[in-house]
Amino acid sequence: MKSERYQKGLETLRKLTGDSSQQAIENVKAFSPDLEEMMMEFGFGDVYSRPALDLKQRALITLTSLITQGAGERQLTFHFKAAMHVGWSVEEIIEIIIQCAAYAGFPKAVAALELLKEISTENPQPPEQ
Repeated sequence: MKSERYQKGLETLRKLTGDSSQQAIENVKAFSPDLEEMMMEFGFGDVYSRPALDLKQRALITLTSLITQGAGERQLTFHFKAAMHVGWSVEEIIEIIIQCAAYAGFPKAVAALELLKEISTENPQPPEQ
């Protein structure tokens, strides 16, 4: 039986990503069960579950952090999809990338934009009403 923190983290992750996160969790767990457990308990169970910010706000913070760090493709792709799942539009995420360009530089911003373009081409959003 997994801990209460783990269960809370799993619930939060599902709210953030729907069922699409299951494969990512399994990939981490298959290679490092300890890291997967820490990620679920601390990252999603303790941090993402705190009440002062909602998941949409936390997705914004996560994206800006990952973009400015020049994070790996898999992490940024995962969190772009999560951000869209909690309500950020592609147009809004482009604005987030543009804002980050001023602080992190154009190479990181362009790399993030290219990933977002791939994701939005694969999963187009319906037009805004």
